[in-house]
Amino acid sequence: MKLTITDWWSVAGWKWDVPDDDVCGICRAPFDACCPQCKIPGDDCPLIWGECTHVFHMHCLLKWLEAESSQQQCPMDRRVWVTAS
Repeated sequence: MKLTITDWWSVAGWKWDVPDDDVCGICRAPFDACCPQCKIPGDDCPLIWGECTHVFHMHCLLKWLEAESSQQQCPMDRRVWVTAS
């Protein structure tokens, strides 16, 4: 018995590469929304990952790091902030 495949259909799934915790640890707004500084979701509000694997809205983190009290540390685990490459 010989089998000949005449048609082949593949099915694929996808999802956004968003962290399990789907809210910013600083402003507590969802990642698919925008940070308090932005007006339109998604346009100018990218996410930023740290080497510690924590994720924040970029604007929230930049504002956090500008504060003297932050001591350039991750707001979640207080390790020195290093942006993941």
